[in-house]
Amino acid sequence: MKTKAISLLQELTEAHSVPGHEDEVRAIFINELEDCGELSADRSGSVFCELPGEGPRVIVAGHMDEVGFMVQNITPDGFLQFIGLGGWWEHSLLSQRVIIRTRSGEKITGVVASKPPHFLPEAQRRQVMTMDQLFIDVGATSRSEAENEFGIAIGDPIAPASEFTPMKREDWYMAKAFDNRVGMAGAIQAGQQLAAAARPNKIILAGTVQEEVGLRGAKTAAVHSKPDVAIVLEGPPADDTPGFNRSESQGRLGGGVQIRLYDPSAIMNPRLAELAIRTAKEEGIPHQVTVRRSGGTDAGSFHLAGDGIPSVVLGVPARYIHSHNSIIDVNDYLHMVALATALVRRLDEGTVRGLTRFL
Repeated sequence: MKTKAISLLQELTEAHSVPGHEDEVRAIFINELEDCGELSADRSGSVFCELPGEGPRVIVAGHMDEVGFMVQNITPDGFLQFIGLGGWWEHSLLSQRVIIRTRSGEKITGVVASKPPHFLPEAQRRQVMTMDQLFIDVGATSRSEAENEFGIAIGDPIAPASEFTPMKREDWYMAKAFDNRVGMAGAIQAGQQLAAAARPNKIILAGTVQEEVGLRGAKTAAVHSKPDVAIVLEGPPADDTPGFNRSESQGRLGGGVQIRLYDPSAIMNPRLAELAIRTAKEEGIPHQVTVRRSGGTDAGSFHLAGDGIPSVVLGVPARYIHSHNSIIDVNDYLHMVALATALVRRLDEGTVRGLTRFL
């Protein structure tokens, strides 16, 4: 299980899949699950695998996209101006490598340019530059060369360049896009386990699109899959580094799977959240419960679909998300998969009806 998890996480994190351009992660999802169930896709590009079964429809979903960029303009001398796809803190961008994927599929490496301090007035050294002031250097000397020889065009997707890297501490890994490739890997591995097991429900495994730009893919995914319950798998931010109060940490690496009760996008179904907590305790799965003041997940769209879908978020805390390099403890990931599969097995007809019995 762990060996497969590490291999899958490497493949997924090194894939180039920013919002609206999730093709590489979608291909991995299909390759891993095509023998498990019936594949389908909605017209936004979200992808699904329905496992055989009877009973309530339970969706186990992660989002395929990562924060990235898009080519906004090419200057006459061949530099790329760009916009952000998802939330970025510009402070983290200067001097970082990026990869532009052209229409032909070729990948061009560039760097977010930065001025040497020799050319900066003292006051400017203390400022954070906004994204519209930044540019990417791909080595082109003119717009014509960038377009005609490099094949770069306005609208091309751009992803951070970062390799999946084992750290000195055992079971800790550094990579880009753990938000949300941990959720995608979790949906795949949970699905592979559930496909071979008896369960009282029908499972829909899903990879949604465009979560990072407004939880968009989950809206159409809910219409397409019509679930009775949604389990959202995520890579939320850790809060166990300098600058945080460790005594108040709800997302510590090595603390287990995170069970989210609230963020500004969704109040989780209290009965489903309590079932998740009770399941973790009874199964001996390390876990940490969280209420977040900011952020959001696909649960924000799922829980409002139709006449309401009970939703809960299970997550793998990751340090430094929405940057080129984030860090996880793979054991937290394994605990997330364990809880997702254990929770699914408890969602029989009576339990699911009880989640929304208000009269």
